[in-house]
Amino acid sequence: MNHTHVVKAPKKTTAMDMTQGSIIKLLLLFALPLLLGNLFQQLYNTVDVLVVGNFVGKEALAAVGSVASIINMLVLFFNGVSIGAGVVISHYFGAHDEENVHQAVETTMAVTLFFSVLFTIIGVSMVPFMLRLMSTPDDVFESASVYLRIYFSGISGLLIYNMGSGILRAVGDTKRPLMFLCLSSLMNIVLDLVFVIAFGKGIAGVAYATIISQFVSACLVLTYLTRTKDIYRFTLRDMNLNRRILNQILAIGLPTGIQSAITCFSNVVVQAYINGFGASCMAGWSCYAKIDQFVFLPMQSMGMAVTTFVGQNTGAGDTERAKKGTYTGLGMAIVITICGVIPLWIFAEAAMGMFSQDPSVIYYGVFFVRFCMLFITCCCFNQVLSGALRGVGDAKAPMFIMIFSFVLFRQLYLFVATHIVNNIYVVGFGYPAGWIMCSSLFMIYYRFSGWEKRVQV
Repeated sequence: MNHTHVVKAPKKTTAMDMTQGSIIKLLLLFALPLLLGNLFQQLYNTVDVLVVGNFVGKEALAAVGSVASIINMLVLFFNGVSIGAGVVISHYFGAHDEENVHQAVETTMAVTLFFSVLFTIIGVSMVPFMLRLMSTPDDVFESASVYLRIYFSGISGLLIYNMGSGILRAVGDTKRPLMFLCLSSLMNIVLDLVFVIAFGKGIAGVAYATIISQFVSACLVLTYLTRTKDIYRFTLRDMNLNRRILNQILAIGLPTGIQSAITCFSNVVVQAYINGFGASCMAGWSCYAKIDQFVFLPMQSMGMAVTTFVGQNTGAGDTERAKKGTYTGLGMAIVITICGVIPLWIFAEAAMGMFSQDPSVIYYGVFFVRFCMLFITCCCFNQVLSGALRGVGDAKAPMFIMIFSFVLFRQLYLFVATHIVNNIYVVGFGYPAGWIMCSSLFMIYYRFSGWEKRVQV
């Protein structure tokens, strides 16, 4: 990395220098606000599911849950680009390179504006095609279509917030994204209840509540970035595409985004297998998916903490400290995940009862929870190790490993297995099979590839 203008970061800063100090303390200080923020982010769709499940109906519940893969396909592609931006910014920040931090922030926001327009157009126009691809039943199709069209019409708010908070995380500031997200999540809860119960808007009201809340979080993060006096300040008149930095961002972000999008597209196909068992199974899977997302949060938050930790420390030239941080983060993720899984497995019926009172929906939801939770701890390895590799700029290996495991291997398993025995047990193992394969490959690659000799940013 060439540093054209090197200065020391100001002493008074909201950022976190992770190149010195206790590794455990730094990872906790970074990951805990991030975990809380991710918890509130999950409240967006979870509250949607709770409201429609209790106040609209089973078909609406199935609709909201079944479209998650479609939404995630575009959103996670963009999040991959934001991860690339975060890695680049964290490297420059770790090297105290103020000029390149500024250039990276301006380039990042220009990219966000471009994708906001692009994803709004693509998202709205592709709704009928994607719903048909998932073999969405007729009694769910219309509700799912309404929800998706409204959601994608306002998706720019989510993209702006995610990129803005990614900039803050790259310099170690997870507290402000948490504050902004808490406020917008609480607003989403209130608006859900107002639109659905008071105004009787049904599934459309849930979608409107979500996009309004997301625009509020976007405005908050933009306001902070434009008013801060720190080195990562965003100045609208300076917004431009620096080609050198854009190439660095895309070199990491595109493989990550492509992997996420392809994996989500694969999940759309998996959803088609679930849809074949009817609306009750779809609704039960939707309820499980919301619980599953909460279980993933600690390991995902630790993986993001490790990405920033490794990015800053390799930027500062301390590879050994980066490796210690990776193993420490992995151990912490495993312990926290186990502590979360045990009570969930025991109280699965009560958890499902929050989403629906329909016995058939609860039956399927409990089955998916208890079956999949037996294997979910192994995902700590793929979340944390992929985060470490992206932190040094190696985004291609995680892309290939995850595409192979979550797309090729998972689809091959489901195709072959369901042609032999097509029941819910066989389909339910589709996700754990991919998790096990992915984590095994990551452990092998991280141990033997010599990644520490090939820092790529």
